[in-house]
Amino acid sequence: MRSTPAWDEPAHPVHNKTMPPEICPNCGAEVPPHVRCCPVCGADESTGWSEKADSQRLGLPDEEFDYDEFVKEEFEQPKKELRPAGIPWWAWLAAVLLLGALIKLWIWR
Repeated sequence: MRSTPAWDEPAHPVHNKTMPPEICPNCGAEVPPHVRCCPVCGADESTGWSEKADSQRLGLPDEEFDYDEFVKEEFEQPKKELRPAGIPWWAWLAAVLLLGALIKLWIWR
C-alpha cells in the first residue's frame, strides 16, 4: 500500500533539468514554457542557456544606467532661439520713421 495518495503525486514526472528562460539569452525571442529549445535560434540548455545564462547580450541597460540622463537626452525639448524670425527691429524702426516723415510732409504741404 502507498504512503501518499495518488492525487498528491505530480501528473508529469519532474525533471532535474532547468526550465527554459522566458526570454532566450541568445537571440532575445520569447520562449514558450515547456519547450526544449528556442523556436527562433534553436538555442537550448547545452548550447545557449543554462543556469549561468545571463542577459548581457540582450541590450538591456547596465547597472550604472542613469535613467534621469536618458530621459533628459531623449525627451528634452531643444532650446528655442529668443530672437523671433522675420524682419529685424532696426528695419521696423526705419519704416516707422519713414512713415512718420511722409505723413508730416503730406500734412504740411
